[in-house]
Amino acid sequence: MNSNHNPNEQPQNEWNNDPDNWVWGIFYYNPKDNRLFPPKRIKEMGWTINFANPNSVFLVIILIGILMIISEYAK
Repeated sequence: MNSNHNPNEQPQNEWNNDPDNWVWGIFYYNPKDNRLFPPKRIKEMGWTINFANPNSVFLVIILIGILMIISEYAK
């Protein structure tokens, strides 16, 4: 059974290496990939956001909002 909800490592590596899943080479956009934060092209560099997943975009917007509120109150 091949499910996109919990893909094994092979499709994840294929998705990560597919240049069609990278907008301008830096933004990861893959609707098939349900991971919020997949690894970057060079895995040692950390993680990136899957902009095709609305949950990850929402989480980043909330995080930026929290950081802005904290920085405003820190003044």
